[in-house]
Amino acid sequence: MTSEPVINLTLLGWEPYFETALVSSSKEKLIPARVANEDKHAYVVLTAMGEMSATVSGRLMHELRLNAALPKVGDWVGVALCEGENKAVIHSVAGRRTQLSRKVAGREVEEQVLAANIDTAFIVFAMDQSFNRRRMERFTVMVHDGGAQPVVVLNKMDLCKGENALSVLEEARNAAGDVPIIETCARTGLGIKKLKQWIPTAKTAVFMGPSGVGKSSLINRLFGDEIQDTIEVRECDRKGRHTTSWRELIQMPWGGLVIDTPGMRELRTWEESDGLRDAFPDIEELGVRCHFRNCTHTVEKQCAVKEAVERGELAAERLNNYVKLHKETREMKQERIKHAYIDRKRQSKVSRRNWEEGKRDTDE
Repeated sequence: MTSEPVINLTLLGWEPYFETALVSSSKEKLIPARVANEDKHAYVVLTAMGEMSATVSGRLMHELRLNAALPKVGDWVGVALCEGENKAVIHSVAGRRTQLSRKVAGREVEEQVLAANIDTAFIVFAMDQSFNRRRMERFTVMVHDGGAQPVVVLNKMDLCKGENALSVLEEARNAAGDVPIIETCARTGLGIKKLKQWIPTAKTAVFMGPSGVGKSSLINRLFGDEIQDTIEVRECDRKGRHTTSWRELIQMPWGGLVIDTPGMRELRTWEESDGLRDAFPDIEELGVRCHFRNCTHTVEKQCAVKEAVERGELAAERLNNYVKLHKETREMKQERIKHAYIDRKRQSKVSRRNWEEGKRDTDE
């Protein structure tokens, strides 16, 4: 393994902000690296010396405990190189500038981090009957919550013509609020230059959305080669299939960075922050004029938001989704508090049992 730098870390998005990655409780001398691939607890990281495989140290695994705190694609980490091998050990993880998170699928109350340190998130939907504005709004809330810039991408423009295209575009604009919209077609190259403008050198973008909307095809178009596998959607129901099964950081020829993600069928928000407000600026602006300061826009009288719906200035469907998401974030917060309480009680019992066993051994 050469000792001369072969990768400029600045081109990977390195900033002084991530210096914390080099702080570790171990005595190892650490160097910065960016996580390019994660497969359970096996990683591929990019260092100044090149690409290498990596694992998390036992100490760090014990200290972090939560899966969401472990290294994810896009993270900056501090690694110690294994002498004589093209391998490294991860000893610390830098604080994240931004991240995309959701509740894990199923009944578990646990956070799943999809990608870290993202500048732009492309929310991709296909221009066919699979387009769903409610899901688009959910994705937008998640991106705003994580601190990244959302951009809606309406792909497969060749599948939607005339009045149908105008109808979908109008629906998307009404749901997007202030979020930019780009019309694309991976097959013809439409909109590719506009996508590229959102991924300048050393900046990171993530492609996210349901299965089969053409995320991997768009990345192939941007890269100029078939670097991501693609599968046609089923003609019978236009349903997509998962072609990307893991997240991967890809360096583009001009210096931008892209993360592809598997399609998501289940999407529940995790954080309770300003994401909802940023995704629904029209409702937030109307809400200021409501008679009650804590108006829920459901049953209250003199509600400016409901009055806007009655006048036809706001779609009832958009308000219903806002109310539903607002309720969901509150319920998730309560679930997290309850889960944290149960976890603390469990840890307390374990500590008490360990103390009693240790005391018994000492007495004997």
